[in-house]
Amino acid sequence: MSETKKTLRRIVEERRGLVVPGAFNAMSARCIVDAGFEAVYITGAGVTNMNLGLPDLSFMGLHEIAENTQRIRDVVDVPVIVDIDTGFGNPVNVYHTVQRLERAGADALQMEDQIFPKKCGHFNGKGVVETSEMLSKIKAAVDARKDENLLIIGRTDAAAVHGFEAAIERAQQFGEAGADILFVEAVENEADIRRIPALLDKPLLINIVIGGKTPALTAKEFGMMGFSLVLYANAALQGAVAGMNRALTSLRSDGILNEDPDIVTPFKERQRLVDKPFYDKLEQRYR
Repeated sequence: MSETKKTLRRIVEERRGLVVPGAFNAMSARCIVDAGFEAVYITGAGVTNMNLGLPDLSFMGLHEIAENTQRIRDVVDVPVIVDIDTGFGNPVNVYHTVQRLERAGADALQMEDQIFPKKCGHFNGKGVVETSEMLSKIKAAVDARKDENLLIIGRTDAAAVHGFEAAIERAQQFGEAGADILFVEAVENEADIRRIPALLDKPLLINIVIGGKTPALTAKEFGMMGFSLVLYANAALQGAVAGMNRALTSLRSDGILNEDPDIVTPFKERQRLVDKPFYDKLEQRYR
C-alpha cells in the first residue's frame, strides 16, 4: 500500500489531468483497472446509490465506505482515492476516520466543507460550515495519518453558497492548513475553471458529473491548465444502470435473453473479471 501512495503522489505532482473514474463496489473497480485507468476513486454517491438505493444525502456512514474500501483494495493494485464526505463528524471523528480508512487501504482521502447532512455537490440547497471548522478537520486529518504519503484532499462547496472568489479563498486556506490537493466543487463556467490553477498553488482536482453543473472539457485540456486529477465519479455507475436497463428491457419484451455482447457481458468474460482461472489453478494445486 505504501507503494500505491507513492505512485499517486507522483501522478499528482505531474499535473497531467489524469482521469480517475469512480467505483461503487469491487467489480466496478476491477472494470476500471481492466480498462487501463491508473487509479480508482471510491465514490460516496455511488456507494449510496448502488448499495443503499438512496440519493447522495448523507445516508452513507463510515462503516459503508470503509467496508467498500477494504473490498476494493483487495482486488486492485492501483492507487485508491476515497470520498469521506464531511469526515463523519467533528475533528476528533475525522481523526478516527482517517486512521480507519488508511488501515483499509486508502491512498488519498477527500473531505468537504458542507454542513451535515451534506448533499451531492451538484444538488441545489447546499450549505457550508465556517472556514475555521473545516481547517480544524484538515489539521486533524493530517495529524491522524500514519504515512505522510497518504494525501488529504480539501474540497470546498462554497462557490454555490458564497461565490467563486470566496471558494478560492477557502481552498487556499485549506492548503495552508495541510491539504495536499485542493478541489473547488461545482464551478459552473469554463472561464472560472481556467482561472483556478493561477489562483491556487497546490495540486488540483476537478470533478465532472455527467449531467451536472461543471462543463466537461477533455482530460488533455484540464492537464494543460494544470489540473492533476479529473474525476468522473459516477461514469461507471451511470453506464452500469444504463446497461442493466437495456438487458432487463430486452428480457421483459422478448421473454428470453441470449449472450449478445451488445446487451450482456459474456459468461466467460464475467469469469475472467472475477479471476476465476486463478482459483481453478488453486483448486488443481490443492486437489
